[in-house]
Amino acid sequence: MEVFQNSMLPILAFFPMLGAVVGYGIGRSNKKARDIWAWILAALTFAGSLTLIGKESVYSLPGFCGLGISFAADGFGVVLAVLTGAIWLLTTLFSKEYMADERNRNRYYFFVFLTLGATMGIFLSADLFTTLIFFEIMSFTSFVLVIHEESEISIRSAQTYLAVAVIGGLVTLMGLFMMYHMAGTLDMNELSVFIQAQPDRKPLYIVGVLILFGFGAKAGLFPLHIWLPGAYTVAPAPSSALLSCLLTKTGVFGVIVVSCKLFLHDAAWGSMILMLGLITMVMGAVLAVFSVNLKRTLACSSMSQIGFMIIAIGMQGLLGEHNALAAAGTFLHFINHSLLKLVLFLCAGVVFMNLRELDLNKVRGFGKDKPLLKIIFLTGLLGIAGVPLFNGYISKTLIHESIVEYIAVLAAAGQPTAFMRFAEGLFLFSGGLTLAYMTKLFVAVFLEENPNPVTRRKAGPYMSKLTAAVLVIGAVVLPVLGLLPHATQDVLAEMGRGFMNAHAPEHAVHYFAWVNLKGAVISIVVGMVVYFLFIRKALMAKDANGNMVYVDRWPEWFNIEDKMYRPILLVCLPYIGGFAARLAGSLTDGFIAILRMVIFNDDNGRVVPLEDKYFSAYTDGETDKTVYREGFARSLLMIGIGLAIAMVYILN
Repeated sequence: MEVFQNSMLPILAFFPMLGAVVGYGIGRSNKKARDIWAWILAALTFAGSLTLIGKESVYSLPGFCGLGISFAADGFGVVLAVLTGAIWLLTTLFSKEYMADERNRNRYYFFVFLTLGATMGIFLSADLFTTLIFFEIMSFTSFVLVIHEESEISIRSAQTYLAVAVIGGLVTLMGLFMMYHMAGTLDMNELSVFIQAQPDRKPLYIVGVLILFGFGAKAGLFPLHIWLPGAYTVAPAPSSALLSCLLTKTGVFGVIVVSCKLFLHDAAWGSMILMLGLITMVMGAVLAVFSVNLKRTLACSSMSQIGFMIIAIGMQGLLGEHNALAAAGTFLHFINHSLLKLVLFLCAGVVFMNLRELDLNKVRGFGKDKPLLKIIFLTGLLGIAGVPLFNGYISKTLIHESIVEYIAVLAAAGQPTAFMRFAEGLFLFSGGLTLAYMTKLFVAVFLEENPNPVTRRKAGPYMSKLTAAVLVIGAVVLPVLGLLPHATQDVLAEMGRGFMNAHAPEHAVHYFAWVNLKGAVISIVVGMVVYFLFIRKALMAKDANGNMVYVDRWPEWFNIEDKMYRPILLVCLPYIGGFAARLAGSLTDGFIAILRMVIFNDDNGRVVPLEDKYFSAYTDGETDKTVYREGFARSLLMIGIGLAIAMVYILN
């Protein structure tokens, strides 16, 4: 039984990948059978994840890819595996209707299940080498999901996604090389022991930042967030749900590993993570407020909510051994946000598959006569805005209280508290912005009249019974988790506590006491002020017909992808590389000229080999300039120089 239990870990990673190949073969001849196989595969994976509950499992495959791969599942990994299996099953069921009129469905399902296996491999990995292998697999398989539409904007967004993923992965790989050189292991628990024993952590901070880079890029941390709004917007809605619910969470998982395993209770590291979280939280919320696209707004919201999680991770470092609230907030917001965005992105998918539009001015009023969809979207709105009695309120309260706790610790020690009070203010303000932009979406889609309605493109009911069932299942969970936090969310938090090396709280949190409700009330007031006085006044204007429409007032010059990253990657770096290559070529020509004068010279009696276009140097008859033709001789010369440099390096 124990052998079977341990073997379930690699099965959860590799079985979906094998199933993807089988499904692709089935789909070549029978599309309906392929869809049924996809449901079976997702259900079996989910069922497999359930077998892990209540047990701790480990599995190693020595020698695989050199260092071997290893898996482990404690409470933290088990919850993530079950969460992944459940969300994948629901999105696969939803895909039946959404993808019915799409092209390349066989390819879509093939890469969806390759991505499922890679995601499971990440969440169940026991060492950073295993994490990196599945992390890179996931980056390339999910790239196909982003580029699925193959439109110009899809290709551009997918290129950005892949560029950030590849660059981030290479930087993280560099950090892992350095860490392995220092510690001789990449096992998470062994690295934690090694780093805690080091008296001087300055070199380790550099390595830690390199490892963090790739995980932060996948999580959408500022300023590596540039791929996120575009990728979420162009991908099919089920893929967007997976990107938001789980794939970005693999990046958050990496940040948790680096911060809570490697730099456990490290205040300096926690301060850096806190700063990144604050910027990401505020920037994502501001971008969402300005957005006039349904899915883009939800994408920017995901960026902001990830900022909330990163703040909680930073607070764990600052609070040290007193990190119970921060750890619980980290894990619960990880879970809550996944469930919330599942509902919200699938609702957006229902809108898109009916209208084939996402612009708020074109989808306005779509849900006025659709009470079921309206209620489902409203549960997601209230949850992500942190309104009491819904799940998001619980996790946001824990994160807020960890900030308040640290302010009290600083005050008791006679330390300045101004910055942390400012951070608390940003936290509550961003919570208000969340309510403001979500209210904008709800009012536009479900309450406003559309003076120029778009013709529906979907025949029949606006969603099937299967799609409705998926949305209802996702929505029902949200208030249950909010109304019964001690019986649900506290239990989940306890399961994830060990992985983050957190202590149990000294007493139960009274979520609905005024001291905790006060933060939510402040955010709600801020949200309503921003909505009525800024969104309705500044971000709406009259069109030529006198109708009020949503206006995109985000300044074009403040686009760091187009104004900074693309020029650097597509202009500056190629120019520098070309200059270096030409310089190297010129030095080679000079070196050959010296050889001709010193060694291959008739005047000193040496034999001069024959020259032709394939071998050796020659003199340009027009300019009498010694040049060096591309050919076998140059290749041999450069190989020799490279070997000489390598030997010198090895010997030293």
